[in-house]
Amino acid sequence: MTATGAIVEEGARGAPSGPWWWARRRSMVLDVALALVSALECLLEGVSFAHEVGMPAVLGGLIGVPVGAALVVRRRWPVAVVLLSIATTPAELGFLLGIVGLYSLAASEVPRRIIVVLSAASLLGTLVVAVARFHQDMAQDGYHPGWWSMLAISVLLALGLTAPPVLLGLYVGARRRLVESLRERADGLERELSLLAERAEERAVWARNEERTRIAREMHDVVAHRVSLMVVHAAALQAVALKDPEKASRNAGLVGDMGRQALTELREMLGVLRTSQDGAPAAERPGAAESQRLAEVAVAASARVRAASGAVAASGGPGVPVVAVVDGGPTLEGLEDLVGQSREAGMAVELSVVGAERSYAPGVERTAYRVVQEALTNVHKHAPGAKAVVRLAHRDAEVALQVENGPSDGGGTDAGLPSGGNGLVGMRERVTALGGVFVSGPTDAGGFRVSAVIPDTAAA
Repeated sequence: MTATGAIVEEGARGAPSGPWWWARRRSMVLDVALALVSALECLLEGVSFAHEVGMPAVLGGLIGVPVGAALVVRRRWPVAVVLLSIATTPAELGFLLGIVGLYSLAASEVPRRIIVVLSAASLLGTLVVAVARFHQDMAQDGYHPGWWSMLAISVLLALGLTAPPVLLGLYVGARRRLVESLRERADGLERELSLLAERAEERAVWARNEERTRIAREMHDVVAHRVSLMVVHAAALQAVALKDPEKASRNAGLVGDMGRQALTELREMLGVLRTSQDGAPAAERPGAAESQRLAEVAVAASARVRAASGAVAASGGPGVPVVAVVDGGPTLEGLEDLVGQSREAGMAVELSVVGAERSYAPGVERTAYRVVQEALTNVHKHAPGAKAVVRLAHRDAEVALQVENGPSDGGGTDAGLPSGGNGLVGMRERVTALGGVFVSGPTDAGGFRVSAVIPDTAAA
């Protein structure tokens, strides 16, 4: 029995009300009906054979009934049924047994060579019996035809009893195997389509998560640095205001509060966007409300920066530097301005460039700029008054960055900047996405160091 047949039988046993169960029931009813008809035929033929050889009629009937009833197992043991039919051919038992047995044998999964051998044996046995019966009957009637005519009639009779059931069985078996093959192929195609649909859904979820993370990273890099500098300036303005200290202190406090509020809202937005990484419901398709909130936060942050710049300028203090970001994103040429903005905020920063300056792929330059930007922002947040060193090295197929700061000397003003813990995570994600290496950690001197090596994708 093939694996498909076993699966079908198992399915029939597991689902008694399914179509396969009903098909099996109909097959069993057909086999039982054929076995009853064959048993009745063999009973009559057995009684007739017993009269001819001088045996008791009851004995002939008892032999014929089990021979004919063998058709009930024709599907499970077709070879045994055909062998029984060949064995009883000399007694001229089982006309129906021989025809149905040959059909069942040819339609089964038995190897072809066995089908050919048993069919040839059945043909030969039928031919011999037909020749002997014709010769006996003709001799009794006093008619003596030629051997060639008698042999031709016997051959036609043997072929008529053997060839049609064998050919029909071969056709039905081939058709059955073809249907099973098509069914298995259809089931396999259905499973593949289901798997492809699941993978497509996984890719869609992954793409949504990546897009949310990218938006979170971009908003953090674009807004956080500017607002952090605004807060630093406001805190310094509170400490050194000389003209109208009360008004300057009030305006500076307002600027600081606005900056802190903007960073807090940004941190909340980043938390919403990053929840998809933890399997939260935010992994669902982003809707219009979330996009609108993202736009509102960005517009509010820009408005607060402009308002803070105007308030400080009205109070006679220094303006708040704003980092200009073009459509293509920042580049390494803007590092000098970035370092200068931190110097204006009161930080002692040195910039060291090694190697011949050259251009890199836009993604590499943007990532390098963001790493330096976020590292300086962390120095403002966590080490006010500390000295920082920015090192940039141009190499053959990569660019290396390092931002290192010493411990806070306590001389700077602590602006109380909030921290969401996304800075280092965002830097690592940016660098590793380009195939680079990112390392960060405290130094032996009590400071902190951020290092990154980014390969030049354009050169690769």
